[in-house]
Amino acid sequence: MENKKNDNKDREIRLSRTLNAPVALVWEVWTDPKHIANWWGPTGFTTTISTMEIKPGGAWNLVMHGPDGTDYDNKSIFREVVRHKKLVYEHVSDPKFTATIEFVEQGEQTTITWHMLFESAEQFMMVVKKYGADEGLKQNADKLERYLEHHKVH
Repeated sequence: MENKKNDNKDREIRLSRTLNAPVALVWEVWTDPKHIANWWGPTGFTTTISTMEIKPGGAWNLVMHGPDGTDYDNKSIFREVVRHKKLVYEHVSDPKFTATIEFVEQGEQTTITWHMLFESAEQFMMVVKKYGADEGLKQNADKLERYLEHHKVH
């Protein structure tokens, strides 16, 4: 049981990225629906957020609008919120997963670690093959990085 983290390799996606922005700004664009709606989702997607309650037990409901006109309804519940440090949410609509985003302050930069843990290896493979979730996560981080470049507070 000591290698518990490694037991999940077949059902998880991990991404780390150092962003050229202070942790307060990164946290703000992650937790304010006016900001996150501008960068959330893979390349070509737009997002409409109807509910975003940043507190344990708080709902996060959004619709991602695909470039082909398909709408993807997403419902999540925040499980853990530690200001400027960590967000954990459970994606309760299909596909089910738990996402953990950690924020590490490094002076004027912030390293985020984004972890998605799916219910099963089969579900993980389906999401990666059908939706390209691994590539979508990278695109989402790219969009966040570009958004932050244009929203510096000097």
